[in-house]
Amino acid sequence: MTFQVALFIVSLLTFLVNIPFGYWRANVKKFSVQWYFAIHLPVPAIIALRIIGDIGFHWSTYIVLVAAYFFGQFIGGRIFTWRAQKQKEPLSSCLVMDFYRCIN
Repeated sequence: MTFQVALFIVSLLTFLVNIPFGYWRANVKKFSVQWYFAIHLPVPAIIALRIIGDIGFHWSTYIVLVAAYFFGQFIGGRIFTWRAQKQKEPLSSCLVMDFYRCIN
């Protein structure tokens, strides 16, 4: 696998991992303990993805992965605000459970 393909896959996974955490972050008080957890808990997973994907820690990879990280957090927060405006019943901080409740 080439470096570019590995970087693309790791950045896509970074984006996808951060969507539920951005959803969680949008539902808690800013600068609370849960807010810090929502931001920092995905970091070890992203470091593991870097190691498994063998992309290393070169400065050029930071630009792509930080952008994917923050974009995933942003999209997760937007999903929460969109669902909060559209849905009448209260939402939880868990994206998976809220979608499960929506289906049933």
